Amino acid sequence: MKKSTRIFWQVFLGAIGAFLLLIFLILLGVFGRLPGLKALENPSIVQASEVIAADGTLMGRFYSEKGNRSVVNYKDISPNVVNALVATEDERFYDHSGIDFKRTLSAIVFLGQRGGGSTITQQLALNLFNGERASNPLTRAIQKLKEYIIAIRLERNFTKQEILALYLNAVPFGDNVYGIRNAAKTFFQKEPDRLNPVEAATLVGMLKGNSIYNPRTHPVQAFNRKNVVIGQMEKNDYLSSADAAKYKAMPIPLNYKKTDENSGYAPYFREAVLKDAVKDALKDVTTPDGDSYDIYRDGLKIYTTINPKMQQYAEEAMAQQMPMLQKALNNQSNIKKGTIWKEHPEVLRAAMKNSDRWRNMKEDNLSDDQIEKSFHKAVQMRVFAWNNKRFTDTVMTPLDSIKYHRQMMQSGFMVMDPITGEVKAWVGGIDFKTYKLDHVNIRTQRQVGSSIKPLLYCQAIEERGMNPNSMVEDVQQDFGHHQLVPATSKSCTGRTVTMANALTWSRNCATAYIMKQVGPAQFANFLNEKLNIPTKIPVYPSIALGACDLSLYEMVWAYSIFAGGGFETKPSYISRIEDRNGNVIKRFDIGSNRKETVSEATAYQMVQMMEGPVTVGTAAGLKDRLGATAMAGKTGTTNDNADFWFMGYTPQLLAGVWVGCDDRFIRIESGAYMGGTAARPVWEAFFRKVYNDPSLGIRRDAEFAKPADLNNELNDANSINYGDSTEQNMGDGTNANDYLDTITNIPPESQPPTDDNGNPPPRNNPKKDSNNSKATRIGEMGLPQDTKKDKKGNFLQRMFGKKNKNKDNDY
Repeated sequence: MKKSTRIFWQVFLGAIGAFLLLIFLILLGVFGRLPGLKALENPSIVQASEVIAADGTLMGRFYSEKGNRSVVNYKDISPNVVNALVATEDERFYDHSGIDFKRTLSAIVFLGQRGGGSTITQQLALNLFNGERASNPLTRAIQKLKEYIIAIRLERNFTKQEILALYLNAVPFGDNVYGIRNAAKTFFQKEPDRLNPVEAATLVGMLKGNSIYNPRTHPVQAFNRKNVVIGQMEKNDYLSSADAAKYKAMPIPLNYKKTDENSGYAPYFREAVLKDAVKDALKDVTTPDGDSYDIYRDGLKIYTTINPKMQQYAEEAMAQQMPMLQKALNNQSNIKKGTIWKEHPEVLRAAMKNSDRWRNMKEDNLSDDQIEKSFHKAVQMRVFAWNNKRFTDTVMTPLDSIKYHRQMMQSGFMVMDPITGEVKAWVGGIDFKTYKLDHVNIRTQRQVGSSIKPLLYCQAIEERGMNPNSMVEDVQQDFGHHQLVPATSKSCTGRTVTMANALTWSRNCATAYIMKQVGPAQFANFLNEKLNIPTKIPVYPSIALGACDLSLYEMVWAYSIFAGGGFETKPSYISRIEDRNGNVIKRFDIGSNRKETVSEATAYQMVQMMEGPVTVGTAAGLKDRLGATAMAGKTGTTNDNADFWFMGYTPQLLAGVWVGCDDRFIRIESGAYMGGTAARPVWEAFFRKVYNDPSLGIRRDAEFAKPADLNNELNDANSINYGDSTEQNMGDGTNANDYLDTITNIPPESQPPTDDNGNPPPRNNPKKDSNNSKATRIGEMGLPQDTKKDKKGNFLQRMFGKKNKNKDNDY
């Protein structure tokens, strides 16, 4: 043998040996561990967790930067997408076993100028297991070999349909959008099974470079790339020449709307789910591997009790009333002239220092004086406004913007089933995009005013033997140690009235008399120990008039004893949590939190008394205007009109409203606005919409159940003395008929998701309750079950579906 030949073979065989040794070392994990069989059978795609309403409507998602993806079934991906992908990325995809040697050799010979050598399976291996593409040539070569090995293993363990579904669910499409479903919804507002060839080609075209071929930022490049993909579909016989020419001429029908934390239903509620319920619920629950669940990555499904229609009606009701209140506040002299801020300069300075503008300029090493001066220079900005868009573009100084936004009237509204405790609607504020503080949340507390009075009256009936017709003195009370309640006697009539009359007209002096019969310490104990209100109530006589801070959530909780027949029921809003495979990992027994607090007879007598405010009292005419057979409620207004409340209920629903400004020194000074005129209209507008929607099953003729052992003379509400409309209102409200709602056309903040035809998208199954232990990688990939024998004769879980044949007023 010639020396040159011998050297050739030595080099050749040495190269093969080195190559085999390198493969062996890779298999041993010298260059990093390869995924095992278990990891291959259960590929863990980072996946957003979903919040789902009671009827199965998707409300929103929780996700990390790379986790905003929803896994979809292969059968739910349009054939246009699959065909475009195969034609463009891997023409021989159905013929190779993970590696296309012909394509790989072409990429080497032509240095990638005629396309890369990676197959779809190799690209999937990179996305699932290898991560980012290495830039170092040697590292990239090793990475490439690892891709080959993983690709072959993927082909042995998955069908072609499974690989396509996994790939399309994993890849990025630009703008931090991951997965075909989110891409379809972001760029075209469609489900992926409805994408036409133009849309499919646009999305697949982005895979070559999701920045440069992004139709939002580079429309020309995206259009040209779309046509390249159409050409590939024609070349591979997925489109006829005539269709290809037609689609090439079509513009990209971009309908861009990226989902974020503000998108979807009930954003305040979803934030409460994230911060309170899920983190607490999952802290003692672990994955099958013993790890903690990550709500941002593990694709959980959180089923809630929210009723989407009621949520929409609640937001619409708030949008009807709040602009009117804002007008009233804006028309005040101290707001129009800005004099209110002269008394509170420290609030403005604190707001400036807590702003992003201040922090950013501080990072640029500007002095405090320089930064503060910038707050007095007018700039272009977008601010919240009560109009159809919920914003307006304007020019103002950053300091004026702080004043403007802090002067906005806020509100909280919560609706629940008083028997089961299921929360049906939750509106934490006027606009989540601008104002993140949730005014329903248990941690957001405000002074409750007269809305606390029914709870005191309830204890008096239960523990002191009183009843709606018991006589009480409307006289200022002395609790000793200079504790006079109320602080002034000017609202006291000196008369003796019934308990029902005192509650109907919210008489402070008569309520103080009842407090003296019950006792401040006993009342505080009743609220904390009997009603289970978490906030510690201070032991002061003035708590009888609501001189304590509670959350709207707690107030709804406490009021559940009235419509609930004496049982207090903690509000519940999550029914169950499932993992990505559909297995229930946490169940919440809705309605199990009921606890008998007072007798059924006491609860019914409270219902009778609380019909007074909604018929002739501080919310007069409410019951008649809504045409309800049975309804009860109570208004509440705190000192200087800083807080307005209305708590009301029917036999089927309980709801509470709070209205006010976040800064308590900003308030409506007009005596025309109290609990019955500021907060009540939100409640009334909501119930009017609910009553007019038969699908909700909330009946006007529903009645409260009368207990058999109730004293005969109290069985008829006509026997209760509420007083009449000629009485002077000494409490916290005025005749509600004088200040009816002004109906506006401002839409709710939550916009229902729709497809391209304006129809609701497919819903999750709200009754699904699977504990299927066989659902391993099947649920993770979002594919139905099937089976296929691998080359070793083992039956692996298979996942694929049906085969596809181939200008407004601003306030």
